[in-house]
Amino acid sequence: MRLDSVRHLYERRGPFVSVYMDTARTTEDAVNAVELRWRRIAEELTKEGAPSTLRGAAGELVNNPVEAAPGRAVFAEGASVALTEPLAAPPPREIARWSPLPHVVPMLAQRGEAVPHLQVLADHAGADMIVSCGGRRRELSVGAADWPIQKTGQGGWSQTRYDRDAEETWRRNAVATAEMIDKEAHGIGAEVIVLAGEPQTRHMIMEALSKETAARVVVAERGRRAPGAAGESFQAEVDRAIDAWVRKRRAELLGAYSAGPYATGLADTARALRDARVRTLLLRDDPSADATMWIGPEGTQLAIDPGELSDLGVDLPMEERADAALARAAAMTDADLWFAAELDSPDGVGAVLRY
Repeated sequence: MRLDSVRHLYERRGPFVSVYMDTARTTEDAVNAVELRWRRIAEELTKEGAPSTLRGAAGELVNNPVEAAPGRAVFAEGASVALTEPLAAPPPREIARWSPLPHVVPMLAQRGEAVPHLQVLADHAGADMIVSCGGRRRELSVGAADWPIQKTGQGGWSQTRYDRDAEETWRRNAVATAEMIDKEAHGIGAEVIVLAGEPQTRHMIMEALSKETAARVVVAERGRRAPGAAGESFQAEVDRAIDAWVRKRRAELLGAYSAGPYATGLADTARALRDARVRTLLLRDDPSADATMWIGPEGTQLAIDPGELSDLGVDLPMEERADAALARAAAMTDADLWFAAELDSPDGVGAVLRY
């Protein structure tokens, strides 16, 4: 996954309050439970030395959210909240940290890979499309011609002409849909395009698509273009197509890691990140892991030995969670991050290198 959404955090000096909380509020008892959980987290932050201004800023957001959600991650620095994100489910464990770097890895792991994709429901009249990228969704509709759409079978001697006219309308709408798919797919770098709807229209669209776009299309048999007709079955096919792409991409990355060039283990990966040689950082996710590293104020200043940083001119190396240090270095060197439970590497850390 790209780390653009958290890169701005590392432009701040820190230290940071990092909070992960279950914030489900379905009943009055649940509201009270949220308040009690926040008190426990606030007490923990107090013990760690977090200032009252940051505890207050985080607590205000958790207890009076603009957007209700089952869980929430909050990162605060200075005198304000620097980033907050609703979680689709309560976090696996509640976390309260006061540390030099924001503890973003649990949020990234729970968020999962945000695959840019299109969902298309097409018929003879055009198509409805959902464009998804970076957690944002746009809904579009396309249709170039609306008459004649149907073959009536009542044209007498003129029936053949009426049928040709209707088919030409279908073709124009299919071409317009294909052009929109090409445009949107190129604009967001779509990895998956799920196409459903009227079979003849799907065939026309596939013929009109560019080869590059057509190669990313997954045809879904369920789903119709009508209000409420897409249904859960179509969404299930979309989810399966995205999951299949993620599994394939993860396997490709693990294959690239095995083939090399690669870095393996904390020390080797840290050196590669310092040199900006990492293309993809690979982690076996474990937010409770206690491995630590030493960091400096700059994004690529990290090592398992503080002496290495001293040799690089860092006056006061600070000890920090290894995953937090690795995430910062990856974000600041424009490397991707992928979680791979199958990763065979010391410390659960590795990297596919650029060179």
